[in-house]
Amino acid sequence: MLKMKQAKAIALSGVSGAGKTSVIKRLGEVFDSPTLLFDDFVEPNTYPLDMKAWLHQGANVSQIKSPRFTKALSELKAQCGSPMIFIEEPFGRERAEIAHLIDYVIMLDMPMEVCLLRVIQRHLKYSNDPTKSLSNYLRKYDDHLRAVYIAAANQVRQSSDLLITNVATIASIQNTICDWLHDNGK
Repeated sequence: MLKMKQAKAIALSGVSGAGKTSVIKRLGEVFDSPTLLFDDFVEPNTYPLDMKAWLHQGANVSQIKSPRFTKALSELKAQCGSPMIFIEEPFGRERAEIAHLIDYVIMLDMPMEVCLLRVIQRHLKYSNDPTKSLSNYLRKYDDHLRAVYIAAANQVRQSSDLLITNVATIASIQNTICDWLHDNGK
């Protein structure tokens, strides 16, 4: 009996607002591959309760838990007929619970001000009360979230297979990734 080759999990990583979800959706369409989004599996206990304290204790991303996401990826890799699965995993291979399931990490390493602008736009577009939600977010961003994002990004950058640092359109980033996958026989 022939054993089916297991799909490769390609993680797109980066801070909030880097463009992970938009790029993954495009890559899934281009390669006719399944996608998994980290945010679809976030639960109340996914992140440490006090992110500021977590940051001051070393920002260990393995303390960020997503057992349903890990299980979904494991099952999808085993059963998927596609050669690739694109996942949004903000923390790349840095979370111990999921690292063994990720084959390649592509980090969208965008400037913090670009990411912040995108998050602000998202709040304005999707929030029921954009003034309140945006004000709360910006207060946390100024107090500790910016430093949280930077600490996590610094960890992910070290083990990424491809860094994309140019601010470009989703289509351009998608093309860069497609070229990299093709050139490296992925």
